[in-house]
Amino acid sequence: MRPDSSKTKFVPAWWLPEGHSQTLWRKFAGEKAVEHVRHRVELMDGDFIDVDWLPASEKKLAGQSAVVFLLHGLCGSSSSSYLLSLQRHLSDAGYSSVAMNFRGCSGDLNRTWRAYHSGVSDDLEEVLRAVIETSKPDVISLVGYSLGANVLLKWLGEGRDYTKVDRAVAVSTPFSLDLCSQTMLTGVSKLYGIYFTRRLLRDFLHKRKVFKQVGTSDFDRLSELGDVSRVSSILDFDDAITAPLHGFRDASDYYERCSSVNFLPGITVPTLLIQASDDPLIPGAALPDPRQLSSSTRMELSAKGGHVGFVSGKHSDWLEHRILQFLSD
Repeated sequence: MRPDSSKTKFVPAWWLPEGHSQTLWRKFAGEKAVEHVRHRVELMDGDFIDVDWLPASEKKLAGQSAVVFLLHGLCGSSSSSYLLSLQRHLSDAGYSSVAMNFRGCSGDLNRTWRAYHSGVSDDLEEVLRAVIETSKPDVISLVGYSLGANVLLKWLGEGRDYTKVDRAVAVSTPFSLDLCSQTMLTGVSKLYGIYFTRRLLRDFLHKRKVFKQVGTSDFDRLSELGDVSRVSSILDFDDAITAPLHGFRDASDYYERCSSVNFLPGITVPTLLIQASDDPLIPGAALPDPRQLSSSTRMELSAKGGHVGFVSGKHSDWLEHRILQFLSD
């Protein structure tokens, strides 16, 4: 399908006129906390992933007919403002939802040397199967943001068994990881790159320190990466840490094999892509050509909205309402 001119066209709040202000407002404005119930999914490799459910009632969770499965972005978690906001709106609309925390993102250090990255569709597969087995819903919808959106689209395009999946929404997807990484090397966007790099490097060094202190055998795998003090960008981090740690030749190999743009033709589930032209992290060149979209996929490209922003003056929760509208169509 070609980019869609939606009836619910996004109009930014007058005080958030461009991409940077939209992005930063969503990040720092905060969101009301919700009461989760946490489940721990034990993975086949001995690690774990925590998922947070709403409603926070074991009784209400039993036998849900429909569940919405959520995936956060880079350096995010189930406590990220955009996930809290969507879970609150889903709950108000009568949906049960579950937010997946990628490895090491739930507040507890994960057990193994493995980390999360933009291509961890195997983790999504394993956790989603566990959620379906636990809650036994009739249908399940998926919503991913940024890095989580890339993982979601990759998973959908790999031809997995998604019999119960009826809809999917991907917000602010970095379709081409190489181009997005390059964008964070220059201009104002470099500030975002510095922020993410510092967070990722801090978490990696903390994990390596803890593993050394407790004497876990996984420390050897982390120590093999050597001195990472010169890492100063996302590209550096992916080349020095993400790629060698997870079996990629280098950052370029990782980007090529995990960019969701390569998996879009294989998507058969009705899928909505929500993007903004003024996204400071995703250049226009990274957006897919309409011919790369399968017949089941619709892209809505707004002129404004930033990165996971979409804060409207008329309807401050425009993004949440648009997602709900698509899920209930």
